[in-house]
Amino acid sequence: MKLKYLYIALSILGICYTWYYNIQWFQTTENPSFLNFMNDAQSNFAGKSFGADLTVVVFTFFAFMIPESLRLKIKYWWVLIPFTFLIAIAFTFPLFLYMREVALEKRLDEL
Repeated sequence: MKLKYLYIALSILGICYTWYYNIQWFQTTENPSFLNFMNDAQSNFAGKSFGADLTVVVFTFFAFMIPESLRLKIKYWWVLIPFTFLIAIAFTFPLFLYMREVALEKRLDEL
């Protein structure tokens, strides 16, 4: 199996898995707002630890994604930045890896 198919499957899993819980939160909270979501996510040390972990992962992802996208001339790579915050890094990181594999395949075909 080609890696790009694994990456796109993981991207789909990433959006479904994270948004299942986001929808649960929106349906069970009295005041569903972004600010309340962030407050709930930071309500204890476990949530703060997870948030700190994801912050470092996001910055590392951007540090890799931006120069790699420019190097490989990946189209529309920049949409992954807002999608990371609006959807989830569990969606955008494997989606970027899929886009990268496609770009690498095109380079090989051109040789």
